[in-house]
Amino acid sequence: MSTIELRKVTKRFGSFTAVKDVDLSVAAGEVVCLLGPSGCGKTTTLRVIAGLESVTDGEVVIAGKVMNNLPPEKRDIAMVFQFYALYPSASVGENIAFPLYHDGISRAERTARVNRVAAILHLEHVLDRLPNQISEGEKQRAAMARAIVRDPNCFLFDEPLSRLDVELRQSMRGQIKEVLQGLSKATVIVTHDQLEALTMADRIAIMKDGLIEQVGSPHEVFAKPANAFVASFIGTPQMNLLEADLKTFADGTAEMAVAGINLAIRTDAAVARLQPGKVTIGVRPRAFTATDTGDRGTISARAELIEPMGAETLIHARTAAGADIRVVVTRSQRVKVGEALNLRPDPRQTHVFDGAGKAVRS
Repeated sequence: MSTIELRKVTKRFGSFTAVKDVDLSVAAGEVVCLLGPSGCGKTTTLRVIAGLESVTDGEVVIAGKVMNNLPPEKRDIAMVFQFYALYPSASVGENIAFPLYHDGISRAERTARVNRVAAILHLEHVLDRLPNQISEGEKQRAAMARAIVRDPNCFLFDEPLSRLDVELRQSMRGQIKEVLQGLSKATVIVTHDQLEALTMADRIAIMKDGLIEQVGSPHEVFAKPANAFVASFIGTPQMNLLEADLKTFADGTAEMAVAGINLAIRTDAAVARLQPGKVTIGVRPRAFTATDTGDRGTISARAELIEPMGAETLIHARTAAGADIRVVVTRSQRVKVGEALNLRPDPRQTHVFDGAGKAVRS
């Protein structure tokens, strides 16, 4: 049974806690991405699963067995690193077959397995070439093939696409997802690239300062962020987080002062539980509508920078109180630098976070 489970896993280096009380389960056939900024603990968590780092507290369970005291070679895992680590003097086929020698697989079986995995990853035509004779994308696929050929309990990927250019990253995201869907293995992928996580993962675990802030499907973490950090980290362009002063809440409408502007907006009924005071509202750039006239449901700002993005245009605007707001409009909406804007947030896509940054939601 291919599963991974972390139970209250903590990893300390001296007095520094790199990972704290991490609970995470990965089912057979599921892809979970550990996503977060540099230094958040995601790679350390992966290394703990692999056995490359020992656990300070908690348990690492793979295929139903506690692995804390087992070395990496006894855990039946396959790991793909950021650097391909292909042997330069061995052919691609020999690189792929290398793990099978350790397992005592016969020559005929090795050849059959290599050919089968090469067909899955479209490497048949380069099996006889050396690593310096193939493209970067083929090197990455060869590293994947070497991991897959062993048929391990689970797969671990550490920033697998970080060395590829933009075009290759796009194609490899789809190829990796397609391959993993057919293997029924628990898979953990570490990345700092939210687009990789959103496109490849069944679930995303977003980390900050060694803690998991939220675990959910790509849609859940985007549409229902658990806190202001997750809201700001997921989505491009970044969500607008605006400081606000909550005045009253009645009949489903919150009255608040936002960026020096009095705003009345329908919000989640859970906002009624909050006491008047400081909150943060989050609005994604595409959740604003630019209108000709302003009212109590709009925020007034002035366009300061225009960034064409093809079918859309990103507008950087600023309120009279100095709050910066990002707005995305269609290419047909012509906006000029210096133009006054009245921005109406979509109530269905407006998030409220309390003073501690936690989402206020029913």
